[in-house]
Amino acid sequence: MARDKLLAGHAVRRLRRRTGLTQAAMAEMLAISPSYLNLIERNQRALPAALLVRLAEQFDFDPRALAAGEPGGGAAAIRRRLADPLFADLEIDRHEVEEWLAAAPGGAEAFARAFDRAGGGVAAVGEARDDAMTAVRREIERWRNHFPDLDAAAESLADEVRLVGADLYAGLVERLRVRHGLSIRILPADVMPDLLRRLDLHARQLQLNELLDPPARTFALAAQLAQLEARAEIDALARGAGFADRNAERLFRRHLASYFAAAVMMPYARFLRACEATGYDVSLLERRFGASFEQVAHRLTTLQRVGARGLAFFMIRIDRAGQVSKRYAGASGAALVEANGRCPLWRLHRAFDRPGGLAVQLVELEDGARWVMQARAVGAPGGRADAAPHEVVAEFAVGLGVAAAHSAGLAAARGLDLSGAATPIGLGCRACLRAACPQRSAAPEGRALLVNDRERGLSALSFAED
Repeated sequence: MARDKLLAGHAVRRLRRRTGLTQAAMAEMLAISPSYLNLIERNQRALPAALLVRLAEQFDFDPRALAAGEPGGGAAAIRRRLADPLFADLEIDRHEVEEWLAAAPGGAEAFARAFDRAGGGVAAVGEARDDAMTAVRREIERWRNHFPDLDAAAESLADEVRLVGADLYAGLVERLRVRHGLSIRILPADVMPDLLRRLDLHARQLQLNELLDPPARTFALAAQLAQLEARAEIDALARGAGFADRNAERLFRRHLASYFAAAVMMPYARFLRACEATGYDVSLLERRFGASFEQVAHRLTTLQRVGARGLAFFMIRIDRAGQVSKRYAGASGAALVEANGRCPLWRLHRAFDRPGGLAVQLVELEDGARWVMQARAVGAPGGRADAAPHEVVAEFAVGLGVAAAHSAGLAAARGLDLSGAATPIGLGCRACLRAACPQRSAAPEGRALLVNDRERGLSALSFAED
C-alpha cells in the first residue's frame, strides 16, 4: 500500500535552531552527514523512521510536531490561499510553494496568518477568523484530524471491553454500569421529542431516544465513556488549542469525544488491517464494525499514525442546499474541502436522488489533481423514513475522496480507468476558470463578463481569459 513521504524540513530546522546547533553539530549527533541533513531541512529528502526515532531520543522531540506544525498548514493549504483571484496573474506553481516553505517557513506562516485575518478568499471560507466553528476546524486540521493519545486510549478500552464479550454495545453498557454506576435506559420518542441522549446524574442514567439505530446507540455510549475515561487526554488537547472563545473550546471537546467514540468502535490497528484487506470497502467496513456510512467515512480521515498510515481520505457533508456541515481534509490536502463553493458536476449533489446508493466518480480539478469520489445520502441520527409530510427530516450527502494516484486497490475504484477520462470539475463557478462549461452560473471572480449578441457558446456566460 502506498504511503505518503514524511517531509518535515521546517520542523527539523526549527528544532535545530531552538537548540542552538549548527547543521554540522546536529548531523554528528544524529550520525548522518551535514549534506544529508541539509537536504532534509530543504524538504528534498523524506525523514526516515529511524532518524525520527533518533531525533526523539536525542532532543526529547514530540513526533506530533511534524503533523501539527507545518507553516500555513503545509503546501496544499498555501496553494489554496494562492488560488484566490487576487493572485491569479502571478501563476505560482507547486514547486515555487515548496521552495518557499523550505527556504522561508516563517514567511509562509506570516503570509497565511495575514491572509486569513484579512478574511481572504478560499482559506477563510467566508467566515471571520474568530468564528467558533472555523477556529475548531483549524485546530482539527492542524492535527490532520489524528489524535494519537485518544486513539491509544480508545484502542485500550476497546480491547478491555471485548475481553468480556464479542458484543461491543453490551460491553459498553456493562462498563458504564460497573465502573461508573450508570445504567442505560431507552425512552420512547414522545418522552424525548427533542433529545437523542441525556445524562441524568440524579437517576444515574444515560437515557437514549428509541429512534437511535444500533450504530448511533453504540456511539452514544462510547462518547459518554470519552467524557469519563479520556478526560485527561481531552483536557490536554483543549488546553493546547488555546481557544479564546469558550464555545469554540466546547465544540472542540465535543469533536474529541466523538473522535474517541469512533476509535472505540473502530480501533486503529484492527480497522486499518480491515481497510487494507478489503480495499477500503466502506460497505464491508460498516458491517464488520457495526458502524454507519458516515461514521466509517469520518474514521477514514484519521488514519495518520506514524509508521501505520492509511490512505489519505477527505470527507465532506452537505445538505440539499449545498451548505457544508462537516469537512475534514485529514492529510489529503484536498482543495475540495476548503472551497467556498462546489461544482454541480460533482456527483456528491446527486446522492440525494439515490437513497442508499453509492455514487462513484473520477474527477479532475483545474490544477490536474484527480480524485476518486464516493458519495451517499444519509439521514441524521434519530431520523425516520416514515415521517409524516409535515415533519422535518434532516438529509445529508456525505462525500469521501482519495487521490486517484493512490486508488489502484480501492474497492470503489474497480472498473474505473484511473488514467482515463475524468469529469472536469471546479471549486465553484466563482473560483473556476474553465471556459465553455454548460453548467456555469456565474463568471469567475476578477474576470470581466463578455456579452456578444452575435454568438452563443455552450456556456451562457463568457468571460475574459486574462
